[in-house]
Amino acid sequence: MLTAADLPETIPVFPLPGALLLPRARLPLHIFEPRYLQMVEDCLKTQTRLIGMIQPSALPGRDDALHCIGCAGRITQFSETEDGRYLITLSGVSRYRIRREVDGFAPYRRCEVSWSGFDRDMGRTEADEEFDRGNFMDLLNRYFSARSLNTDWKTLEDAEDELLINSLSMLLEFDPEDKQALLEAPCLRTRRETLVTLIEFSLRGGSGEEVIQ
Repeated sequence: MLTAADLPETIPVFPLPGALLLPRARLPLHIFEPRYLQMVEDCLKTQTRLIGMIQPSALPGRDDALHCIGCAGRITQFSETEDGRYLITLSGVSRYRIRREVDGFAPYRRCEVSWSGFDRDMGRTEADEEFDRGNFMDLLNRYFSARSLNTDWKTLEDAEDELLINSLSMLLEFDPEDKQALLEAPCLRTRRETLVTLIEFSLRGGSGEEVIQ
């Protein structure tokens, strides 16, 4: 198990729009681009096996801009296909803040990062004392019905607060900027409030009227 003292100052970063990783959650990835295949191979040779997921930032005239905050995950599962692709699973370790991008000979991007300010990410599972699960599940049911989505409701109902909120934050389809807001939420309660706002806004179709179901 990694500790704060194990976290390196420089990590490879993987810009992927809409892909959200959160601490203590898992993100499966299909790696096929040559530069990211190299990133995985290099990462597996390190002690920490960390990859920093990051959202691209939509800045005018900057196709390569990144958001300042991402989340690093440790490769905990991987397999290679016959044609050389990788199927990996990242287990979320901690969020980080980019200090600067590091020049080098690697085909993928690397950044010097700070882990300061994200101490709770490597701590215990968070709880949300103000979580009204009944009302939340009703809202989620309306959202899934409006989009003709299916799920295992028993699993959702039995999931702990953090697993439920973080899994939905990662899996539901929101814009990259909305995903970034969920990532940057300082605590589980704030993330849950942000998630509820996004679901309600989506049900209204981006307007003041709720979608007719």
